[in-house]
Amino acid sequence: MASPPKASAHPIRSRLKQLPVYAQFKQLGHYPDYWWWKLRGEPRRIPHVVKQRVVLEYAEKFGLTTLIETGTYYGEMIAAVHGRFDRIYSIEIDARLAAIAQQRFDDDESVQIIHGDSQSVVPELVRRLDQACLWWLDAGYCGWTGEIGNPNRLSVEMEAILADTGHSHVILMDDADGVVGLEEFTASIRSNYPDRNLEVARNIIRITPAYKRES
Repeated sequence: MASPPKASAHPIRSRLKQLPVYAQFKQLGHYPDYWWWKLRGEPRRIPHVVKQRVVLEYAEKFGLTTLIETGTYYGEMIAAVHGRFDRIYSIEIDARLAAIAQQRFDDDESVQIIHGDSQSVVPELVRRLDQACLWWLDAGYCGWTGEIGNPNRLSVEMEAILADTGHSHVILMDDADGVVGLEEFTASIRSNYPDRNLEVARNIIRITPAYKRES
């Protein structure tokens, strides 16, 4: 995920982001963005509406009822898909964004917003899980707060999830283009976890259980 422009570059946008209704305003903006993407011939960088459909598609295909995401931002993914999941955990490193999301979903008992660094929170969550989950991971390195963070964060998160041999988790990682050394990263997963299928489609890394075909 790319870092947003500095506040001084877009003062009006910066002021809008401070308004309580900004999250809902941004949610509505995804639909014009989708049709603009269609008109441009569906370029590689996909709109949020398509990402929502991918999350719902994989939840349905693999019968998953718990979603865990890293990078809450304004809670757009949660708002779009929360009716499909029994439980959603969303991890946000930025305190202000986490507080906004906590307030937005305060009345929804199925949603838990966790303020923290995902490379620490993900391994802890994995140890607490009692079922396979759908993971929606952000490849950006804390971009919204302007911090680079630990460049090994993705490896830490992936290893924690894939090492959970008791559950066949499904992992979707957004913004594959943002992964430095993408080919080496995906090759390492394929080599170390032969029981998993991995493909990169529409800028999303998709890791699923490698079920054996019936003869």
